[in-house]
Amino acid sequence: MTDTQALHEQMLKLGQQAQAATNQVASLTLNQRNQILTNIAQALIKQTDDILAANQLDLDQYGSTLSGPMVKRLTLTKAVLAEMADSLHSLVQLADPLAGPYENWTNQAGLKINVVTVPLGVVAMIYEARPNVTVDAASLAIKSGNTVILRGGKEAIHTNRYLVQLMRQILSDLGYNPDIIQLVTDTSHASVDELLHLRSYIDVLIPRGSAAFIDHVVTNATVPVIETGAGNTHIFVDESADFDQALNIIENAKTQKPAVCNAAEKLLIHQNIAAEFLPLVIDRLQTQDQVELRGDVASCALAPNQLTAATAADWDTEYNDLIMGVKIVDDVQDAIKWINQHTTHHSETILTENADHAQLFMREIDAAVVYQNASSRFTDGFQFGFGAEIGISTQKLHARGPMGLKALTTIKYEIFGQGQIRP
Repeated sequence: MTDTQALHEQMLKLGQQAQAATNQVASLTLNQRNQILTNIAQALIKQTDDILAANQLDLDQYGSTLSGPMVKRLTLTKAVLAEMADSLHSLVQLADPLAGPYENWTNQAGLKINVVTVPLGVVAMIYEARPNVTVDAASLAIKSGNTVILRGGKEAIHTNRYLVQLMRQILSDLGYNPDIIQLVTDTSHASVDELLHLRSYIDVLIPRGSAAFIDHVVTNATVPVIETGAGNTHIFVDESADFDQALNIIENAKTQKPAVCNAAEKLLIHQNIAAEFLPLVIDRLQTQDQVELRGDVASCALAPNQLTAATAADWDTEYNDLIMGVKIVDDVQDAIKWINQHTTHHSETILTENADHAQLFMREIDAAVVYQNASSRFTDGFQFGFGAEIGISTQKLHARGPMGLKALTTIKYEIFGQGQIRP
C-alpha cells in the first residue's frame, strides 16, 4: 500500500468513527454534556505542567520559524490555560442549544408539524497553530451534540496530541465513545485535501487560516463549508472623532494581539484631520509600539521619511503582524467605498461622534461585524457571550460573525399524522 493509499484509508476511518459516534453524543443529556466540559476544565488545570511541556516541544521545533505574533498564538502559559478552563465553565452555564421551545402548528390537512433543533452531526475543523482552538472546537461540538474531527497546524502538533488525548480519556472515563473527538495527526497538505472530500462522513467543514487557504478549501471541497474569513480589518477615523479615544482604540485594535483575524490592518483618516491626526498616530504606533506604517501617496506626503510607501498588494493583505496600512480619504462615503472594495467582510470600524455618519457606515458596510467607537478586538465568541467560538463566519448563510453553539445546530421537521394522504 502506498503512502497516499494509507492516508486515504486513515482519513476514511476517522470519518467512519466520527459518524458512528454521532448518535451517542446527540443523545446525551445536558447534564452529561456539561459534565464532560467540567471534567475537561479541571484536567486543564490539573495537568498544566504536562500540557506546557508538550507545548514547549512545539516551540522548540517551530518557534524560530514563526513571527513574534505567531509565536504568541502558539504559546500556552498557566494563565492561558486558566482562561481556557474559565471559558469551559462559562460554556457550561449557557442554555442547552438543543432545547426548546420549538415551533409547532397544524396544517390544513390536520398534520401536526414540529420544528426541532438538532446537531449538525460530524464537524471537521481545519485551523492554524492555535492550541486553544483545539479545546474550543471540541467543547462547542460536545455542548451542541456533535462529533468533531480536528486538524490543527503542524506547529502545534505535540500540544494538540496531548490535549486531544486528555479529552478522549475523559470521554472514556465517563463511559462514552472517545471518537466523539478525533485528531488528524498527519499535518501534510494531503490530509487537508482528504478531509475536503469526505462528504459521505463529514456534515460540515470549518476552515480557519489565511485568505489563500480558505479560498483553497472553498474552491476544492465537496463537503459543505462554513466559510470563515481572513481579517483585512479597517478603522476609519472621521473628522468628528475624539482624538484621544481614537488613538486608544487604534492602538488596542492593532497591537493587543496582532496575529488574529480581528486585529486592525488598515487605517483610513478623513482628509480634514489628517495633518493633525497622522503625527499622533505615528508617535503612538510607530514610535511607542514599533508598528511599521505603510502609507498611500497622501499620507506619505504628510509624513515624509516616516512612512513606507504602500504597494497595491498592501491594501488586500492581512499582515498578522505589527504592520498597518494608512490611507487618507475624502469623507465617510469615500471610506465606505474603499472598505467595501477591500474588505474581507469580517470586522470594520468607524470612529466618529457624528450619528448620521455612524448610521450610514453601519448600513452600507458589507461586513459581519461593524463598530462605532470600539476596538475590533471584541469580535470574539467569548466577548459576545457565547462561551467560546468555533470560528468567525464572513458568509451570509445561517451563520455569520462569531459562531457559537447555535451555529453548530440545524433543524428537523417532525410530522405527526392520523392516516392522511395527499389528494
